[in-house]
Parts: sequence; C-alpha cells; structure tokens
Amino acid sequence: MQNLLKINQNFAKLPANYLFVEIADRVAKYSRQHPQAEILRLGIGDVTRPLPKAVVEAASKASLEMGEADTFRGYGPENGYSFLREAISKNDFRSRGVDISPDEIFISDGAKSDTGSIGDIFGLDNTVAVCDPVYPVYVDTNVMAGRAGEYHEGKGFDRIVYLPCRRENGFLPELPSQRADMIYLCFPNNPTGVAITSGELQKWVDYALRNGSVILYDAAYEAFITEPDLPHSIFELPGAKKCAIEFRSFSKTAGFTGMRCAYTVIPKELVFEGYSVNKLWARRQATKMNGVSYPVQRAAEAVYTEEGHQGILENIAYYHRNAEIIRGGLAKAGFEVYGGINSPYVWLKVPNGLTSWEFFDLLLKKANVVGTPGSGFGACGEGYFRLTSFNTEAATRKAVEHIISATASTRRDSGQM
Repeated sequence: MQNLLKINQNFAKLPANYLFVEIADRVAKYSRQHPQAEILRLGIGDVTRPLPKAVVEAASKASLEMGEADTFRGYGPENGYSFLREAISKNDFRSRGVDISPDEIFISDGAKSDTGSIGDIFGLDNTVAVCDPVYPVYVDTNVMAGRAGEYHEGKGFDRIVYLPCRRENGFLPELPSQRADMIYLCFPNNPTGVAITSGELQKWVDYALRNGSVILYDAAYEAFITEPDLPHSIFELPGAKKCAIEFRSFSKTAGFTGMRCAYTVIPKELVFEGYSVNKLWARRQATKMNGVSYPVQRAAEAVYTEEGHQGILENIAYYHRNAEIIRGGLAKAGFEVYGGINSPYVWLKVPNGLTSWEFFDLLLKKANVVGTPGSGFGACGEGYFRLTSFNTEAATRKAVEHIISATASTRRDSGQM
C-alpha cells in the first residue's frame, strides 16, 4: 500500500544539526578521544552562578505549598499568575517610566520558545528580516514555518532579508532597501555583544510605523547594559507600542537557564488588519501551553525583592568581570575584540587565514577551549568567533591564557602580534 503520510518538507531545508548541537557533538567526540583533557567551555550561553538565596527560598516555599491540600494548585493561568505579571510591570517598566500593564505581559518558559513561536500568529507570506550574524532560532523557525524560501549556498534563504552587521557599521543593521514585514532585532546583541542607542533604534521604530511592519525585539540581555542612556526596552521609544513586541528572559538576568521562565510583552495598541495582536497571542498560548509552574513563577517573583535583586546584581557583576578578563586579555595579546561591555558576549576576529570553524578546531585541540564559530550565526559572521563570560572566573582566566598561548604562532604568521 502506498504511504500517503507527508512530512513538513521545510524541515529538510535546515542544517542537519542545530548550531549548538553540532558544537556539543564535536566536543563530545574530542572528549572521548582525550578523556584527560580539561575542557574550558566559553561557548554556549549557559550560566554557572547559583541562584540567589531569596529566589531558592521562594521556590522551596512554593514547592512545599504544593504538598498541602489548602495551598495546592493545579493548572495556573496560561498567561501567568497575576503576582508575577504585576511585579514585572512595576519593576521592569513603570520604574523606567514605561506604561506596560500586567495584561500586556505573557509568562512563558523561555525567550527562545517565544521568539520561535511568535510566527504562529503572522501570515506565511510575510517577508522576514534578520540581522546577519543572527541568533539561529529566528531563521530556523521561519524556515520550519515556510517563510524562508529556498536556500542558496553563500547567500542564505531567498525569501529572508538579511541585514549585514559588519565592523564598518559598528555591527549595527542598516534599514533594508526592500520592505520587510517581520523584523527581528536583538540588543544587546547575540552574538556580537554590541548595544544600540535610542537614536539608532528609533530609526527602526519609524521604519516599522511607515511600512506597517512589526519589530520582534529580543531584549534577553538588557540586564547587562552598563552604559548610561542606552534603552533597556524598545517601549522607551515613541511609537514603539504600535509596532513592536518585546521578549525578555530570566535565564540570563537571574540565572534561570535551568528553571525556565521568561515573558513576552505585547501592547494592546499593537493592531494589524483590525486584529489585536495581544488577543491573538493570548489565544495561541491558551491553545498550545498550560503555563509555567507555580514554584518557578514564585521564584521569578522573588527576583524583584530587595534580597533577590541584590543577588542577581552580584551575579551579573561577576559575569561582567569575566567579560573584561576575556576582552582585555585578548585585546592586549593583539586580538581585535568587540562587545563584552553591555553584554556577556565577546566577539573577536579570528587570525587571518582561518575560517571560523578552523579556529574552533584549533582552540579545541590546542587550547581545550570551546567557543562558537561566527559562521554559525550567518554569512557575515564568518571570520569571527563568540566567547561567553558565563564560566567561573578561574576557568575564564585559564581559557584566555590557553587561547593566547595556542594561537601565538598563528597570529605571528598573520601579522596580528
């Protein structure tokens, strides 16, 4: 009998492995072959510092409540408990003069999930624009949905508008010459680590308002902003509530990579073709998820207590010091480095003559250091490399020393010493 079942052929257009799975596979293979090697991991953006005590205590208390009949809870609100949405509204937005109400905030299990799923509520014939280099999830999920078109080697997908972010333009995207409907922006940026000024971001808000576009703004790293006058939210800018959706995460802000909690902000002013995007997303979430667990949401609420806030500030400061160790150490050795000031990521130029993946292999085998090849983030990432500050200080210092030592001859031959 003929097999009539069909699969989503768009999945066949994707690379065989997700970028970080490919990295993990290569590292695992090397570790099996060299079991005595101490691998120093500065690749994936996973935190290492323990959660603040106030956060742990809140999660523990909420877990104990689940064991008592009087305080047990079953399914929670799909969009999040009101106590957390109100805390977010007050502390992340109204404290900065931004009027975001609790019913414009949707709690989820991660910004990765939400940036990948947001396309569910937009038509497949929309044109998607992404920065290049870019966090792979933005592209891959649109490939899965069928918006990306066909892939052409060296050029990317023919229905995606790529916005080159090069050294010459400060790694900031320029407005596209062709119209884009759905525009993904991430600042502070992953992978380059650069931040954006209000003036530069306002250009995108104005573009979206002129063209009837939506900006999908990933602000997962806003807590790492150190320089004054940089926007922490796109909604600080005039007109943004009519053209933007913002994604935030407790993963990097508060160390929740293992807890899983984030939120998406969709203003009620955001309306396309007469439809409230806020209501569409609420309907999507009610259908496809049952919310984040009660203990996790209580833990997230504790982030906004005095003790919790102090704890996360200390952790972020720790990662900032690591970023400076990486940035300062490599710059002193002659590397060309960017980021690491308003971000946990340092973006560096690989020695001349090497591709990003060749540099990955060199560091793994000669320095036992794992980073992320820039080409994994897009064509404009070729020739660059991303390092994260999320390891321990001791491991970070050792990794920098190993990188400098292992690349000395390569840099000398390429004139970078």
